[in-house]
Amino acid sequence: MSAAPAEQPYGDRSLLHEANRIMERLPGYRVEIIGGVIVVSPPADGAHARGLTKLMRPFLNEGLDDGESEVVQAIGLWLPAGPSDYAIPDLCIVDADFDEHLIENNCYDPAVFRLVLEVTSSNYENDLRGKVRAYGNAKVPVYVIVDRRHNRLHVLTDPVADGYGTHRVHAPGELVTLPESIGAKVTLDVGEILRAATPRAT
Repeated sequence: MSAAPAEQPYGDRSLLHEANRIMERLPGYRVEIIGGVIVVSPPADGAHARGLTKLMRPFLNEGLDDGESEVVQAIGLWLPAGPSDYAIPDLCIVDADFDEHLIENNCYDPAVFRLVLEVTSSNYENDLRGKVRAYGNAKVPVYVIVDRRHNRLHVLTDPVADGYGTHRVHAPGELVTLPESIGAKVTLDVGEILRAATPRAT
């Protein structure tokens, strides 16, 4: 998804109100507020969606969608850094009672998020920089980035102010086991995921 910051004066309207107006005018687009800036991303390409489907399987196979947690796509995560900041990660592992932790604007308390995952598109810099700061500040324990631009998988753990204390980068051919703090032992095949998320030649 390419993303463009929406920079314009909003008059008496709040940033959140303006973000919701943009969503109404652009159905299917993802609208987020990261660091006090509205970020608008067009619908994802097919390979992006295919990659997410492949990514869900290891989590489902390990039972993370039953019992104490759920595997969900594109739900709002309320960010503590700004008065109306929120993000919509591509994929999340959340506590099963997440619906009881609604904060505002269909966004949930970051405390219920065990893992967030993004598949990059032309907005890769936002996923690799802005969201690293945002999710770290929100204390999300694990952030995974499927970096289609550089053909790598990033696993960030140990959230600290403005980022993560641990950032490991993995290449195709590697198997990556995620921290068991997400609720189960999940291993990702980097090459398989990146192949699935790469647009097919036409």
